[in-house]
Amino acid sequence: MKKFLSLLLIVVLIATTLLAGCGQKSTSSATNQGNDKVNNSTNTSSTTDLTFWVFNGLHADFYNAAAKRWNETYPNQKINLKVVTYPYQDMHQKLAIALQSGVGVPDIADVELGKFPQFLKGTPQLADLSDLIAQDKDNYIQSRLQLYSKDGKLYGLPTHGGAVVAFYDKNILDKAGINPDTIKTWDDFVAAGKIVKEKTGKPMLAVSQSTAFQFNTLIGQQGSDYFDQDGNVILDSEVNIKALQFLHDIIYKYQIGAIPPGGNPDNSQAYGWLDKENVACVIMPFWYMSRFVSYMNDLKGKLIVEPVPVWKDGNKYPTVGQGGTGTVVPLAGKHIDLAKKFLAFAKETKEANLEIWNTLGFDPPRWDVWPQLASDPGDNKYTEYFINGKDIFKILYDSTKGNIQSLRSTPLSVKADDLVTNQVLYKVLSNNSATAEQALKAAANELRKDKNSGE
Repeated sequence: MKKFLSLLLIVVLIATTLLAGCGQKSTSSATNQGNDKVNNSTNTSSTTDLTFWVFNGLHADFYNAAAKRWNETYPNQKINLKVVTYPYQDMHQKLAIALQSGVGVPDIADVELGKFPQFLKGTPQLADLSDLIAQDKDNYIQSRLQLYSKDGKLYGLPTHGGAVVAFYDKNILDKAGINPDTIKTWDDFVAAGKIVKEKTGKPMLAVSQSTAFQFNTLIGQQGSDYFDQDGNVILDSEVNIKALQFLHDIIYKYQIGAIPPGGNPDNSQAYGWLDKENVACVIMPFWYMSRFVSYMNDLKGKLIVEPVPVWKDGNKYPTVGQGGTGTVVPLAGKHIDLAKKFLAFAKETKEANLEIWNTLGFDPPRWDVWPQLASDPGDNKYTEYFINGKDIFKILYDSTKGNIQSLRSTPLSVKADDLVTNQVLYKVLSNNSATAEQALKAAANELRKDKNSGE
């Protein structure tokens, strides 16, 4: 009996110890996943891993630099930022699957504008970031915030303004006797293009057939869109037909435009073509200057940046915000509070917005830093690359005053963009097999069917 009681006592003691151990582990795990502030206050030497998914290597460099500054600023709350760069399609597909399954979700991720609407369907599995900009909301380009919002909540922190500008090859214009300062309207642009073609044999414009940046600029300047404010399809409006016809005429009627290799200016094939001075002008968003600096070394010191031409009649906006990346914090992430705090540090503050310019060469989404940059943009690889590099922000500031429109983002925007880039622009600009009116009406009717069916 004594032996039995002794064995029973030992078993009870072991069981009690194991239960205590399990309870302590469970509490620790909950603390680490649910409250990063508690974790860091109890262990001042801790370093937290944060996983960040991006689809652009330049963005990875930016966030790694921000993480270094974070650790210098918050030595008791250090992070180990693991930035993973995936191909564009792969990253967005991988993120969608992870959010749906709740498995392998990153703490932070970049989501490109064209893909963003799919992540807002139903109840977004993303953290509300409204509190990050609450005190500074009025200092942002408002159209940028609207792109990443739903039902009054902000789900993505913008990376830039995306203002479209004109990049002119001054060598080519000089040979043609054209002063870029005289090109104010699209009529001026066509007239200059004819002279450039006659004097140099080179096209005036690199026309984008596989991206809609130029088409969107032409319609956005006139206050038009793919959808109206109620979500109705207006892709085939008279304004839009006129704009697409204008792009068609640049290629086929005026013969001053050429489609770059790869279908648009933003791909590796086009970079080499542009670097050899095969065209006088590229019209792209402000962020495209990072492509020049990174991939087109021979054009350094040859390009001048000017405002994008405007419509002589009916111009409502001087330029249009194009492209974009909204940075998100998934709700299934392990360190939501810390991820949001780091995101605000990396992208939201005035200092962070200045770094967006210095590191990435983007026009910051916070409007209130533009006057400072217009007065003194500093010295960096972007100001050094362009002939008028020190005046770039003054030109942008003076020509826009923050009046930058962006096309609406709706549940059908992904489908609309796919139709425009893969069917409409191909048929009208590349294949010349349909008129602007025919192609836009066919795409608009397909969108209307989807809208009526509830897709």
